[in-house]
Amino acid sequence: MTTVLEFDAQTAASLGRAVAALAGRRIAVLTGAGVSTDSGIPDYRGKGAPTRTPMTVQQFLADEASRRRYWVGSHLGWRTFAAARPNAGHEALAALENEGIATGVITQNVDGLHLRAGSRRVVELHGTMRRVLCLHCGQVFDRRDLASRVEADNPWITVPDAVELGPDGDVLPASTDGFVVPTCSVCDGMLKPEVVFFGEYIPPTRFQEAEQLLAASDALLVAGSSLVVNSGIRLLDRARRRKLPVVIVNRGETRGDARATVKIDAGTTEVLQALAAALPAAR
Repeated sequence: MTTVLEFDAQTAASLGRAVAALAGRRIAVLTGAGVSTDSGIPDYRGKGAPTRTPMTVQQFLADEASRRRYWVGSHLGWRTFAAARPNAGHEALAALENEGIATGVITQNVDGLHLRAGSRRVVELHGTMRRVLCLHCGQVFDRRDLASRVEADNPWITVPDAVELGPDGDVLPASTDGFVVPTCSVCDGMLKPEVVFFGEYIPPTRFQEAEQLLAASDALLVAGSSLVVNSGIRLLDRARRRKLPVVIVNRGETRGDARATVKIDAGTTEVLQALAAALPAAR
């Protein structure tokens, strides 16, 4: 396995153990923000991540000023966020699915990059930034169309071509004065991006879909997640109860390290590339 030689001795040894644990198995993949950092989208908890206080769903629903702050920051970051491209790690996972090795991807990310990389079975646990939902009538809008409406209603806003994004794909606005918050064009109801905010529950049917993907698999590969969010730990615990091998790839500690069969403390992009090269040959 020549790809191992590209890593330091400790990482190479861990990668070898991971290949041995995963070889010949159908693998469910769980990904977090660390998979998308090489695409220019920062995470909350990784080394060097900006200090941020995420907006809770309670704040968003109860306070008009909070909604205005959210929509200004989200709109300022939308163009750059939407322009992010899949990196080689996303593409490696799509290749593993194409080879019949990965059963699919369960992701905590809302950026849609797994789908754009070619993964076909993707469970977006925390939703997607591609759509916006009316909380009153249920109408769904494409985020691109909503962005056009926001710019028409707020022509004074200058959206830069490139910005330094926050972990949620937003930008901390200098001011929200005068901003017209978008509402539903059907019923004038409150709009919310189709994402799970902090303090909000994952829809049960979506988590069941993730469980079904895991149930159809013989191993679990966790990539780029610190597993701080309970949904990830719940899936890891289900895998451990079935005595499935669990491989975790993440820079720094995770909540699941003690329960992992193999932990690889390294960047997800290069490790996923190495796994995509090694696992087909190890069948």
